Amino acid sequence: MIVKSLGIRNFRNHLLGEYEFGDGLNIITGPNASGKTNIVEAIYYLSLARSFRGVEDADIINHKSEVSQIDAMVYEGQIKRNIRILITKKGRSVLVNGKKVSRLSELSKCVNVLLFEPKDVMLFRGSPKERRNFLDINLSKQFPIYLEYISRYEKALKQRNEILKSGNIDKNLLDASTETLVKYAGPIINYRAMFVKDINDILIKITHALTGVRDKIEIVYRPFVNMSSDYQSVALEAFNRSLESDLRHKATSIGIHREDISVSLNGKEIGTYGSQGENRLVALALKLSPYFMITDRDKKPVVVLDDVMSELDPKHREQLIKFLRKFEQVFITDTKLEIEGSTQIKL
Repeated sequence: MIVKSLGIRNFRNHLLGEYEFGDGLNIITGPNASGKTNIVEAIYYLSLARSFRGVEDADIINHKSEVSQIDAMVYEGQIKRNIRILITKKGRSVLVNGKKVSRLSELSKCVNVLLFEPKDVMLFRGSPKERRNFLDINLSKQFPIYLEYISRYEKALKQRNEILKSGNIDKNLLDASTETLVKYAGPIINYRAMFVKDINDILIKITHALTGVRDKIEIVYRPFVNMSSDYQSVALEAFNRSLESDLRHKATSIGIHREDISVSLNGKEIGTYGSQGENRLVALALKLSPYFMITDRDKKPVVVLDDVMSELDPKHREQLIKFLRKFEQVFITDTKLEIEGSTQIKL
């Protein structure tokens, strides 16, 4: 998957920008506040129709305009797709080859982007929600049915929480919503467990390539109940045990929306015992891992690394650059980085 060109209008500080990209490494350089991250933000937006910076669409639109526009030419092998996204304060519209796209899963098939950003150094020390998002985003891209399961689970969760908050609880409705949660949680747990197993097989190889050291690294996934032949009865019993707490707090306290993963480095949890440098490199390796789970070369994701070099020493920079040359297309933002054989975009 290759992004050949990008046009942005009224996108943050870019009133008008036209960029041509190459295969392999693309280096976007310029002074701080020149808009480097805004360019890769637009590339990421092509994949999920949302910013990775946790802001509303209205915040993306340049203050001098009412609408922002992204145009991109993307190739998947010989398949060419022209993507146009219009962003307004009331919503957005997405066109692929002139046809409107309404479902997120359709857009994700057209453009797949893997992202590493500065805050990812805190991935293993921060909120479990960030780690769940990593699982959910990557699984949704690989398996559209997973996104459907998540959507239905979240709908049932919202309904159950509304029942818990009501003054007069209808036991039949509560039981029905609980059964729905259990129904969709089962396949979600299976997908998450499978994904973590596959990532574990890849993670050691990536960290070795990035560090030159064969550390023992393992991701541990903690489902709210273990899958078994009697999963449904075990899960329902778990909800029954938590019912008193749920009624008291007026919220659902267990389920796949509270699950977590952790990463151990040489037998110790990296979020607790790892150094800042170890957390950064292992988080980077984890973010890159899904690339190697896709076997079709034409469908390999675009990789975006925002300000990844600033905290790395020269040795690890060199190892990372060597490793990144294996990828179909990579975007790196930096203030002054130059790499032989790369496409340079200077702001």
